[in-house]
Amino acid sequence: MEIIELDWIDLFWTWGLIIIAIGLSRWQKLGLEGQFFLAGIRSLIQLMVIGYILEFIFAVDNPIAVILIISVMIFIAAIVARNRISKKIKGLLQIVWMALIVSTSFVVTYSIVFIIQPDNWYNPQYLIPLVGMVLGNTLSGASLSGERLATMIKNNRLEIETHLCLGATGKQAIAQYRREAIKIGLVPILNTMMVVGMVSLPGMFTGQVLAGNEPLSAASYQILILFMIALANLITTLIITQGVYRQFFNDQEQLIIKS
Repeated sequence: MEIIELDWIDLFWTWGLIIIAIGLSRWQKLGLEGQFFLAGIRSLIQLMVIGYILEFIFAVDNPIAVILIISVMIFIAAIVARNRISKKIKGLLQIVWMALIVSTSFVVTYSIVFIIQPDNWYNPQYLIPLVGMVLGNTLSGASLSGERLATMIKNNRLEIETHLCLGATGKQAIAQYRREAIKIGLVPILNTMMVVGMVSLPGMFTGQVLAGNEPLSAASYQILILFMIALANLITTLIITQGVYRQFFNDQEQLIIKS
């Protein structure tokens, strides 16, 4: 089966979908017209730019180029996640950056070495899409868990200080909040896994089917992606919450909350 290519005329017609959304927003007085237009423009520009960049990287087939683009992706993801959690927590960017590197590197390396096994480990056809899908999902988990833990620590200051006065360490005093924050960060991927195939058909599956691949092969890759995302999210939330909690305590295990 040959994939039906979309040309510039087809992309022009796709704007009809955004125009309809803008019209509905205006009709219902939602005030989202500008956001729909800006989001559409940014999506178009960003995806076309990355399309041209990846065409170049695929053509040169060089490990340095692949590692460079992946490094940029991780750095941008870390900044976005940090901004969603808090800009006031000291060292948060480094914590998020490390969490994303550790989780993404582990699950992608495991999948490349033991499961996919391409001729070249740096094959951009596999490495870049895998990293992108894992990063996109762990970004949400990192943001949810980090923001929730920081908020709960600030909102439960008296209870935490009571635990500290009774001899608990900082880690023990916030253990309940940390567990809840980790669970919150894992909710999206766990919910997706519960209904995948019955209620929704994820992007990896539909993309491969649209490209002409066999549905069973597409399903196999989608299973791999979901399991990668699940583990990466868990590793990321563990590191993020550990790092965030440490920023609220000094060396003497005293709670420090800056207004």
